[in-house]
Amino acid sequence: MTDVRAADDRAAVIEAGALAAVERLLAAGTPYSGLSMQRIADEAGVARSTLYLYFREKNALLIRLSSGLKDGSYQLMSSWSPDGPDALDRLSDTIRDVIAYYRRRRHLLRATLESADRDPEMGRIWADELDPFQELCRHWIRTAQAQGRTAADVDPVTASQVIVIGGFRVIAQQAVAGDPDRDATVAHELAANQWYGAFRRPA
Repeated sequence: MTDVRAADDRAAVIEAGALAAVERLLAAGTPYSGLSMQRIADEAGVARSTLYLYFREKNALLIRLSSGLKDGSYQLMSSWSPDGPDALDRLSDTIRDVIAYYRRRRHLLRATLESADRDPEMGRIWADELDPFQELCRHWIRTAQAQGRTAADVDPVTASQVIVIGGFRVIAQQAVAGDPDRDATVAHELAANQWYGAFRRPA
């Protein structure tokens, strides 16, 4: 039992070290396309053969890191509620916080988007990561419809796709390459489009 626990502890240390190594290299400006398993192993201080025991390719490392990236933004978005007279202002503030969150991690976001564009499997995995956001959005729209607060002809599924997929592209562009001084403006316009386009569309 002690041997098994020791092996598990060693695996956890190696995996954490490899993930941290990738993030350090990306943060230092290394493009994702320029990363190799050998370079990651060197940065993590392990043999390449050891690294392959835990991650079959560098995308496996990026998938783990990008999953954590989405968790943080989901926590921010799910804290918002469409109820209350200041809901639109709070939505704008929340989107601005999400932009800032991604900007602090733009090296990881840039690598994830680069990989998703080039690798169909990574693209599918990244798209799946957006599903919880769409589910949350559908819930908000259906609740608003049941309460008579938005038009009955809003299609929750399609509207959620537009809000989440389209909104994420705007947020990602602003976080990776936009002027931070424009964060509030971008967030306000995005929030207003979502609010009046779906959450409170006139009947």
